Amino acid sequence: MTSRQRTAGPLGHTAGLGRIEVSPRVVASIVGHAANECYGVVGMAARGLRDGIAERLNRETVHRGVEVEVRDGGLVIELYIIAQYGTRISEVAHNLMSAVKYEVERTLGLDVIAVNVNVQGIHLEEGDDRR
Repeated sequence: MTSRQRTAGPLGHTAGLGRIEVSPRVVASIVGHAANECYGVVGMAARGLRDGIAERLNRETVHRGVEVEVRDGGLVIELYIIAQYGTRISEVAHNLMSAVKYEVERTLGLDVIAVNVNVQGIHLEEGDDRR
């Protein structure tokens, strides 16, 4: 699993009635699904490139395209994506950063320090004559 965490065990939060623990894989899945909803993102990519080609992940394995690191003050999230050809990558990345930060903070109540976007590839639609 590429969801990495620098502290032992799941992410925890103590509330008045008890303790809440969330697996880093759950955080990575939330991030992956939020990313797939963003304009210009074709899909999540596996972290490493094989022979210069990005591996596109299916919906069940989107967590593999995300790394979650726990630091003092919150989470640092690394995303590996495949972008749509013809979109402005900087805009896609900024929208993705905002959407992921919002979704993690809304869903889990955890602070997000940074969201880093790594574009692993560009997808050109079949039959698209732009070249």
